[in-house]
Amino acid sequence: MNLLIINGPNLNLLGTREPEIYGSQTFQEYFDDLQQKFDTVALSYYQSNIEGALIDKLHEARTNFDGVILNAAAYTHTSVAIADAIKAIEIPVIEVHISNTHSREAFRHKSYLSPVVKGVILGFGLKSYDLAIQSFL
Repeated sequence: MNLLIINGPNLNLLGTREPEIYGSQTFQEYFDDLQQKFDTVALSYYQSNIEGALIDKLHEARTNFDGVILNAAAYTHTSVAIADAIKAIEIPVIEVHISNTHSREAFRHKSYLSPVVKGVILGFGLKSYDLAIQSFL
């Protein structure tokens, strides 16, 4: 199994950004742990703060990966373009969020991605990614 994890804007700051919400571990540290835990899965990771770059990576994923785990971060609540890209690639995408977006500001309650993804996992901290990988297995 070949899976791609894509993280959107500001997730490059994990470990220092609002640790009370997102924890104190960097994503690279967590990704290294995931690779050890799921050693039979080929995991790749990409992060960008740019919407178009995330869309380009989703397009590339359609021929190179069995599935995508996507935390589009704030773009979840604003990007019809990312939702359209998910519909276009025809491989399963799991939407993940570190925090429970429904317990936060009202604008975070709406996801343009949820209607077009295979499933949604949110509110389990970084473990949300672990659960997404398990869902593919």
